[in-house]
Amino acid sequence: MIDREQVLHVARLARLELTEDEVERMAGELSSILGHIETITSLPLDDVPPTTHVVEVESSLRADEPRPSLPRDVALACAPDVADDGFRVPSPQA
Repeated sequence: MIDREQVLHVARLARLELTEDEVERMAGELSSILGHIETITSLPLDDVPPTTHVVEVESSLRADEPRPSLPRDVALACAPDVADDGFRVPSPQA
């Protein structure tokens, strides 16, 4: 169980100002969260492979295949400053 002092410590670290009612509510909520974590860590998961998704997901990216791109003159048509067939950008200030 998370006590009042621990809630106030976490609130101070997070730069939060809590009312007394919020401190009591947070103590209960944080204790509940830690209880769920204890339940999860007690499960026998040694032979369960790590996953990134709950269900099998095929690659959501399209195949990387060459294809025609936008013609250079069209791409540079609205550029504010063109030099050497490319966009000219200001150099960074030191």
